[in-house]
Amino acid sequence: MKRTIWLWELFGFAVTSLGGTVLHFLYEWLGRSPWIAAFSGVNESTWEHIKLLFWPMIIYTIIEGLFFRDYDSFICVKLRGTLIGMGLIPLLFYTYNGVIGKSADWVNIAIFFIAAGVAYIWETRALKKGTVKCRSKGLAIAVFFLLALLFVIFTFKTPELEIFRDPTTSYYGIALDKNAMA
Repeated sequence: MKRTIWLWELFGFAVTSLGGTVLHFLYEWLGRSPWIAAFSGVNESTWEHIKLLFWPMIIYTIIEGLFFRDYDSFICVKLRGTLIGMGLIPLLFYTYNGVIGKSADWVNIAIFFIAAGVAYIWETRALKKGTVKCRSKGLAIAVFFLLALLFVIFTFKTPELEIFRDPTTSYYGIALDKNAMA
């Protein structure tokens, strides 16, 4: 299996990239349906872009986990990889915007793909080398569940923090009716 890890992770990168891209538009495509809002981007905030990375990675982790049962540290590697990707999005976005002062769409798109790529490269290396020690698989799974819960809750009950603010509208969370929110 060690020989094919890079193929699994390359496929994971492709799934995450495609899945995140589809999720970016899915809320609008489905008529702003509340049932899909928790899983797709509802605005252009940094938090929503992190969500676009999280859901495809967690779904791929579940599928991949069926084939990686022999790896004791699998779930911990996947959690760390997901956290690395999630952390890179705001780190790169806010650093870039702090230096340049404004945001270009193509750079924001590149940040998403860079974050996913770095996450999967890190996971590939960690799985191949076997250097990650998983002290508590249960805790790793609980963190995944907590993150999923936070994405759902913060979609509908959005804190008024900068990471949740849509830079194009200055609204937080779902902007159902712009006239009602003025």
